[in-house]
Amino acid sequence: MSNHLTAIRTEPDWYEPYAISQAIRAGNTVYVSGQAGIDEHGRTVSDDFETQMRQSVANIERVLAEAGATLRDIVKVTIMVTDMANLESVVKIRKEVFDKPYPADNLLQVAALASPEWKVEIDAVAVVPETR
Repeated sequence: MSNHLTAIRTEPDWYEPYAISQAIRAGNTVYVSGQAGIDEHGRTVSDDFETQMRQSVANIERVLAEAGATLRDIVKVTIMVTDMANLESVVKIRKEVFDKPYPADNLLQVAALASPEWKVEIDAVAVVPETR
């Protein structure tokens, strides 16, 4: 691994057994791996889409904090949902957690995520200001 790349992790690290970094910081850019609605014990938080999405965002926020970043530093997200019928909830939660200018976004409906319980998974790219 190159010296300019730093793996970002939180404890416990549910990604390590799968050879995945929770995030990679390359210079001022942080690439956060997909985060689902799981708690600190690796359990899916709920069967409710909005609860899972809020937990996904909370997990992103936690990983970003370890990298010296915040949700305000996010420039791009990819939101993967198993049912596009949740679009209204996606927009509602995006407005709750992000400020203008809103991050660029890809919203995709996928056939399945890594766990059959998951309804949403979000990855993110953040740019940390030079002052941090």
